[in-house]
Amino acid sequence: MIRLTLSARLSLVFCALLLASSAAAAWLTIRANRMLEQELVQRLSSDVAEHIADSAEFMDENGLRPDAVRILFDQLMSVNPSVEVYLLDGTGAIVGDAAPSGHLRRQRVAVEPIERLLGGMPLPILGDDPRSANGRKVFDAARLELAGRPWGYVYVILMGETRDALAANVAATNVRDATLVSMAVIAVVAVLVGLVAFRLITRPLRGLAGAMQELDIDRLAAAGAPAVDRVQDERDEIGILRGAFGRMAERIAEQWRTLRRQDQERREIIANVSHDLRTPLTSLHGFLETLTHKRDLSEAERERYLATALAQSGKVSQLAHELFELARIEHDASTFEREPFSLGDLVHDVVQELALLAAAKEQRLTAEVPANLPHVVGSLRLIDRALTNLIANAIQHTPGGGEIVVTLRDVGHVVEIVVRDDGPGIPPEVREALLGSPPGAERAPGSGLGLQIVRRILELHGSRIELDQSQRGTRIRFALPAVE
Repeated sequence: MIRLTLSARLSLVFCALLLASSAAAAWLTIRANRMLEQELVQRLSSDVAEHIADSAEFMDENGLRPDAVRILFDQLMSVNPSVEVYLLDGTGAIVGDAAPSGHLRRQRVAVEPIERLLGGMPLPILGDDPRSANGRKVFDAARLELAGRPWGYVYVILMGETRDALAANVAATNVRDATLVSMAVIAVVAVLVGLVAFRLITRPLRGLAGAMQELDIDRLAAAGAPAVDRVQDERDEIGILRGAFGRMAERIAEQWRTLRRQDQERREIIANVSHDLRTPLTSLHGFLETLTHKRDLSEAERERYLATALAQSGKVSQLAHELFELARIEHDASTFEREPFSLGDLVHDVVQELALLAAAKEQRLTAEVPANLPHVVGSLRLIDRALTNLIANAIQHTPGGGEIVVTLRDVGHVVEIVVRDDGPGIPPEVREALLGSPPGAERAPGSGLGLQIVRRILELHGSRIELDQSQRGTRIRFALPAVE
């Protein structure tokens, strides 16, 4: 089975419609020309019947004179072979004619068209053709009177049998051939012009089809260029479709870049976790092996080795917990529930939980929460985790005696959260964990899964971290949408 392209199908439909339209136009033209000819003939011959009626004596005191009728009609039809003359009574019955024997097919014609003609109705008006069983032709007619009273009609067929035969003979030779040649030339030219027009019209569609077939997401994602030319007229359907495809392709490319970046980040996380686990596990294994093989250790040395092994075990446990937390956030990214909650109450709870950790380093941990602060919308559990990680990281990198302040501010449609410390600043590897690094960029091991968890949580809430690092201290700022 042959499969045609859209352009080919449209072209075939166009050709079929063109041929049908040409045939209809030809039929309408021929019909209009015929009606025009009939009207012209009827107007030009409008006084023929009246002249015959006035100039001839068809009757005497004895009634109708058939011989005089035939002689007169023969003379008239010899002078003008295209007319046929008949004498009708008041009912339309034919009472006189000069038709050859066997040519008369009717004995009566309808009177109603005659009365319409004599009443001055618009032309052309067709009447019954006596030489045809059901034909109708243009005619002229005039009333006949006998002794001052209406008696019948003079009925003249203006385009008679002889004229029809001659017209058919001419049409069969010259006119028919000229008409067919003209129609063929017009049809061929129209088809060629139509095909060219269809090719020009469907060129944007073919371009779109080619762009769709040649779409390369890897190349598009790497180049960052639009899939199709967006500088175009989008007022027609093809332009709108082309623009929609371009936007879709760019969206797919962006999603592809995001997936590649996330895949790279996962690879880096695995590499970093592997490195971070290797050190405490090696240390833990070494201390446990020492405790196993050395029997002559003092009690103080044994306690020190056990404390170190326990600390290394805690690091392994913390890394495993953070890795599990990051995996759970990625798994629940599309299903986590948002709800309104009081961010001020949450900040107070987190500050109280970490107050002992700050006090152990002789640090001041405070919260500045204004009154009448609007609620925010988000996941209470995830925001709790993000705040805990940020404040704990600030405590870890702030020297003893330093200050850590958590400030909340209502700035319209969002509530802004600022975590400020007066420490030495954020190391580059920690900054990359907070702000993200380009795919493939090297990141120092131990850069902190906790801060990557913070960044991912805020991304899920449509927010991002802004970092303001002065000569002394760091300000970490982000915002959450407020309840309307």
